[in-house]
Amino acid sequence: MNLQDNVSDVQEPIDTAPAEVRQIIEQVWKLEKSRLDKKSNSHINDDILRIVKEAVR
Repeated sequence: MNLQDNVSDVQEPIDTAPAEVRQIIEQVWKLEKSRLDKKSNSHINDDILRIVKEAVR
């Protein structure tokens, strides 16, 4: 199995997810990326909970 197949296997559940789920995944990914860029070690749970609550409204 090559790298492209591995990426496709990982990406497939995201690509086929409902729009609300994709929105949550994208926002959490951006949040985590910004935390990594800042080398932040703070807790992320409250932020993820807020993202999920906004998506299901």
